[in-house]
Amino acid sequence: MLNSKAETFKALHQTGAPFIMPNPWDAGSARILEHACFQALATTSAGFALTLGREDYGVTREEALAHAATIAASVDVPVSADLENGFGPTPEDAAETIRQAAKTELAGGSIEDSTGDDEQPIFEEALAVERIAAAAEVAQKTGFVLTARAEALLHGHAKLEDVIRQLQKYSDAGADILFAPGLPDLTAVKQVCASIDKPVNVLVMGELTKCSVEDLAGAGVARISVGSGLAWSAYAALASDAAEIMRAQEFGTLRNRQAESALIKDVLKSKS
Repeated sequence: MLNSKAETFKALHQTGAPFIMPNPWDAGSARILEHACFQALATTSAGFALTLGREDYGVTREEALAHAATIAASVDVPVSADLENGFGPTPEDAAETIRQAAKTELAGGSIEDSTGDDEQPIFEEALAVERIAAAAEVAQKTGFVLTARAEALLHGHAKLEDVIRQLQKYSDAGADILFAPGLPDLTAVKQVCASIDKPVNVLVMGELTKCSVEDLAGAGVARISVGSGLAWSAYAALASDAAEIMRAQEFGTLRNRQAESALIKDVLKSKS
C-alpha cells in the first residue's frame, strides 16, 4: 500500500509534462526549496558529503539514510533519496537499503550501477540487473518509488545504445523511473525517452543546462533534477563572498545579502 507521499510522488511523473525536482543538501535548503513551490525534492549524495567535508561516496548507509530521513521529515512535499549504489555490491545490499529507506518518510529513492572501483566502474550487466530486481521487489511491497540509474556515461565506458539497453533491462526488472545521468544533448534525451516505456528522469548538466523545461518536455522527459548543482552554487557563493571580504577588508558583500537573509529567516520561521 503506497503511503500518501509516495502516491503523490508517483503521480507527478507524466511523460512529456516534467516537473523539476531540485536537490537540497540539508533541512534548511529543503525548506527554502519547498517554499519556492517545487512539488518534490531529492537528496544529493555529493551535496550531503560536502556538508561533512568529504567527497561524493564518502558517507555510510547509516549516515545517508539518517540525512535523507531528516530532510523528508522537514518538508511536506515528497522526497526521493540518492542511495548511491545501495551501499554494497550484492542484490541483498540494494534490497536492504531500500527496506530501511522505506521505513522513513521518504517517498522514493535511486539505486545506481556504479561500483566505486576506478578499474571497473560499472557492475557487470547480469549482476546490475539482479541488484535492481532485488531492490524493486522490496519497493513494490512497501510502495517505495524506485529509480534505477545507469551510470556508464559518467565514466565514459559506454555508447548511448548500450545505456538504453541497460535502462530497458532495469525497467523489465521492476524499476519505476529510469535515469541515465550524463546524457550529452537533447538528441540523446529524445533517444532515451523514445526507447523507454516508463518515466525518465534527466539530470541537467553540461549542454543540457541550455535547454528549457519546454525543450525537455518535447523530448519526452517526465522528471528533471539538478543533482549537486544548487549545493555547489551555494558553496561557490560562500567562497566568493569570503574571498571578497579578505580582498576588500570590508563587509559590503554581507550588507548586499541582508535582504536575502531576511527572506530565508521568514521561510524557516514559517516551518518552525
